[in-house]
Amino acid sequence: MPQKRRPARAARRIDPAALAEFQAGIRKRYSDEEILEQLRASAQRLGRSPTMREFEDDPKATVHPQTVIQHFGSWNDAKRKAGLVPRRFAKPADLIRLLRELGEELGRPPTAKDLDEHRETMPSKSLYWHMFGSLKNALREAGFDVPVGEERLERAIEQGVAVSLKLGRLPKFADWKQARSKDATLMSEWQIYRMLEDHKGAWAAFQFLVRERMLEDGVEVTAEGGVRSPQRSRRGDAGTSRPPAGRARPGEASPRKRGRA
Repeated sequence: MPQKRRPARAARRIDPAALAEFQAGIRKRYSDEEILEQLRASAQRLGRSPTMREFEDDPKATVHPQTVIQHFGSWNDAKRKAGLVPRRFAKPADLIRLLRELGEELGRPPTAKDLDEHRETMPSKSLYWHMFGSLKNALREAGFDVPVGEERLERAIEQGVAVSLKLGRLPKFADWKQARSKDATLMSEWQIYRMLEDHKGAWAAFQFLVRERMLEDGVEVTAEGGVRSPQRSRRGDAGTSRPPAGRARPGEASPRKRGRA
């Protein structure tokens, strides 16, 4: 029968009471609130609720994940106390609670734009759509009275931003029809048109709303509707980017002169 392995000599000299006192001192180096603040700051830098690995790899976080667990019992409990929702284990009740709290802070039902602006403390809108089918459903579950058209227009604007970034310009009516032929999840061009038909130039009104959202997000939009994301702009500063879509290269005719849709 194999002999039981004895602890190393140094380990045998550890006094359990002294070790417990030392560990308590280690934990006192950070208060609970200091740890929660570091979690919130890390989430703000990442743009999402951090995993243990992401928090450990965050160069500005000085607390080790294991210290977080020692203080709060588990990683997910610590994130909940910090106002963050665990990404893999988010519960509907957590999502609804955070929506209510944000609504109380704003004094109105939160929008998808509000969720983006509160990324450091709020789950992503895609998580609400995945969990409840739509943000509108989640808001109703949280007790908010949300007009149907408001949520639909918000969704259309988000889709408009995504299409614009792919095209490199604000989408025209025909652009949208073509994009929808490749992506059935997009709202139809006529659905969008009818939502804004009270405005003279309904599609231009939609382009205006998409442009405003991108400007708020730091995306460059030219007077002609050309779009450059912040990432492209940074590469351009280094002299390595391609000319933005819709802008003529040297020696070429202007796209506007070659023909308009």
